[in-house]
Amino acid sequence: MAERIPRDQSLSRIYGAGALFSAGYGNVGSSIYYALGVTAAFALGLTPVAFLIAGLIFICTAASYAEATVMYPEAGGSSSFARHAFNEAVSFIAAWGQMLNYMITVAISAYFVPHYLAVFWAPLGEAPGDIIGGAVLIVGLALLNIRGSQESARLNTVLAVTDLGTQVILVAIGLFLVLSPEILVSNVQLGVAPTWPDFALGVAVGMIAYTGIETISNMSEEARDAAKSVPQGVALVVIAVLALYLLIPIVALSAMPVFQSADGTYVTELGTTFADDPILGIVENLGLSGGLTDILRVYVGVLAAVILVIATNAGMIGVSRLSYSMGQYRQLPEVIRQIHPRYRTPYIAISVFAVLAILTLIPGQAEFLATLYSFGAMLSFTIAHGSVIWLRKKYPDAERSWKPPLNFSVRGVSVPLTAVVGGMGTMTAWFVVMALNPVTLAVGTIWVLFGIVVYYLYRKYQRLPLSQTVKVVLPEPLGVEEIEYRSVLVAFPADQPFSEDMITTATRLTSRRRRAIHLVALLTVPSSQPIDSPMVESEALAQRKIEEARLMVGMRVSGRVERVRPGEEGYFLAKQARKSKAEAIVIGMRRRRGVPVYGQTLETVLRERPCRVIVVSEGNEDSNSTAVGARSNDLRPVVEDYGS
Repeated sequence: MAERIPRDQSLSRIYGAGALFSAGYGNVGSSIYYALGVTAAFALGLTPVAFLIAGLIFICTAASYAEATVMYPEAGGSSSFARHAFNEAVSFIAAWGQMLNYMITVAISAYFVPHYLAVFWAPLGEAPGDIIGGAVLIVGLALLNIRGSQESARLNTVLAVTDLGTQVILVAIGLFLVLSPEILVSNVQLGVAPTWPDFALGVAVGMIAYTGIETISNMSEEARDAAKSVPQGVALVVIAVLALYLLIPIVALSAMPVFQSADGTYVTELGTTFADDPILGIVENLGLSGGLTDILRVYVGVLAAVILVIATNAGMIGVSRLSYSMGQYRQLPEVIRQIHPRYRTPYIAISVFAVLAILTLIPGQAEFLATLYSFGAMLSFTIAHGSVIWLRKKYPDAERSWKPPLNFSVRGVSVPLTAVVGGMGTMTAWFVVMALNPVTLAVGTIWVLFGIVVYYLYRKYQRLPLSQTVKVVLPEPLGVEEIEYRSVLVAFPADQPFSEDMITTATRLTSRRRRAIHLVALLTVPSSQPIDSPMVESEALAQRKIEEARLMVGMRVSGRVERVRPGEEGYFLAKQARKSKAEAIVIGMRRRRGVPVYGQTLETVLRERPCRVIVVSEGNEDSNSTAVGARSNDLRPVVEDYGS
């Protein structure tokens, strides 16, 4: 018996500026727990200046994200901006850079969790305890995300506010107890401590403290009044992090000044002893009484670990959402975006990128993780700035509900100064990271080239243009109600293009448990030939379509090629539906100039109607010019439900 399931709902627009701020700050604010120590290792006494410069570039980046997100309130961030501004190939490069960001977010956040939990057990603060602990965390969160577990938005808000309050308290105590302008001045010897190359690298690495602005962009589809709430949420994040990321390094370097080591190099305990847990280093050097210091160490250690676990999980969720989105836009092979038949999550993508995150974690080098993170982030940010500038030229009259100040005109085109300055800053940081870190350059280049090769080969295999947007469009809700069936029969001619809409419709009709989907590819044999005459090419094409459906849905799909005589297709399907006790038949219908064409097969099935019949039709299309498995992005499927 068929079972009722709820009608599919679009994303609810429920998030205001406060919710967007807490989500954005929860991701950006977590970065200070590892970015401070890594940046101080390079910038030494100029760490506050490095964060200030990085912060100014972050303001420009946030402005570009706000303008483009308000213009296109959809998930994807820089990848979405590049798609509208340039083409699908540039969008893929931005998305591939984001994928590296998410992967390193998972690795670097998981790596630092054990270091903060070392307040309870010291071996977690050194190798191999930190690496093993981080790897176990990644595996655990990957399994949770495969099962579909998601972080609580309300809990994240509470933790973000708690984290913000804790950092404000630490800054207030530090300013009162340890702030010393004399020490801050003596920490700096221009050109020596730090050297100019190290300072430039410190600025580039310091930018990882401000990454996470993609979070607000990805939540924009669920934002209430995006034109107002998105810029407000971005502005609140900018104000909070700029103030704290300037004051926290000042307090830290007052408590842990720069000194010359035995080998003549200049160092600070912030970038050496406490490089892996810099906020705990601040706590231990505030000069508080022993008992109060111990209590504060435990509190900060637990809070930091929890915030970093959430950041790790956010990276996992980002990987799953981004990989599925890239699959929807035909940027990655179907196998990557394959959905788990039970949990409805992209389990292969989560598993693959969890393994890659663990591999980057194994060396246990925080500096390598930080610079590789900067490589991917600066690449994505630079593309985002370029997209905003090009959108101004490409769509000068398009509605822009929010624009940053300080715009100037170039050949009649209004250009935002923030995008120009931000783009130059992120591009410069990207080149600095590559020039001063050969290992990061090699790994980052391999990552980008590998992605480009995969994209090129996949597009060529699917016979898709490299630069054209081709999106897999899911069907609209099935009329007034949706019903779940135990078994669905999907029928299609073996000699016509494969329709993903029919498969996605069948999947939604059998989505809740392990229901059966039976594919029948009808191979019509002319009456002049024996029914079993060789038709190798046609059978191979039909079998390929069945395999594509299995990639989309999983092992719930069974399929076979059936031979029929001309005019008998509809009767054969009705007979098969009765024989297999199918509760619904999903069948396609062609359209010409928007007018439905009821072929003989469809008319026969509707007349016989052995069970419920779901008819899926698409907009105008030329089946001879559409590649197998592809569809134009302006086609919208039409789903009609004919009762049994």
